[in-house]
Amino acid sequence: MQISISNDSIELGSKAAKFISARLKEIIAETGEARIVVSTGSSQFEMFQSLIKENVDWTKIEVFHLDEYIGLPVTHIASFRKYLYERFINHVPVRKFHSVDVEGNIMERIEKLSGELRKKPIDLGIIGIGVNGHIAFNDPPADFDTHDAYIVVKLDDQCKLQQVNEGWFGSIEEVPEKAVSMSVWQIMQCKSIVSVVPHQVKADAVYKTFTNKLTNIVPATMLKEHRDFTIFLDRNSASKLITF
Repeated sequence: MQISISNDSIELGSKAAKFISARLKEIIAETGEARIVVSTGSSQFEMFQSLIKENVDWTKIEVFHLDEYIGLPVTHIASFRKYLYERFINHVPVRKFHSVDVEGNIMERIEKLSGELRKKPIDLGIIGIGVNGHIAFNDPPADFDTHDAYIVVKLDDQCKLQQVNEGWFGSIEEVPEKAVSMSVWQIMQCKSIVSVVPHQVKADAVYKTFTNKLTNIVPATMLKEHRDFTIFLDRNSASKLITF
């Protein structure tokens, strides 16, 4: 495990983007292509702003994403598909983007997406950590046992409140009850994992991630079990771990 601590979220975003870019170039040089999973949320803003400026051959990169609300159209401000199109996909010529579509028959959509995901290994996962310690939408107590690639999950109130506080919804009642999420087991199949976790609001989750043993009550503790895990923090998110 590697830990990087920056002064602020802007510096963190730049450092993380350069690290991700370098890793992608290494993968492409070795195999001719790369397959990645990306996360969303306000914590990823600065990273994406920097990443789209990096000199990467995006035409060799296939992109999957972690999760999406059930019942939310792609036009909604909180849609993660909308987020990724506006902040990432529309800015770089990726080979292919596999979105988590939630229209129509959800289980058929999951089966199709899972089939695409499992055609080849995922080289790099960019995985955020939520205020409740979730990874993707695997809220506590997270299912550590399922080997399904994507699952339907029920969102807990702390997760919903995070979405409201970030400005995606006007009230907790507006947040959908369920979502499609990549499973914890599937996330851990990524060859490398990079977590981008800035901001004071994440300090408690970061503290619990590093001070707890593996537990599904803090799902992010699973990331520490990965053989190639790098986490980018700033002084705010690391404030309960380190005195500056």
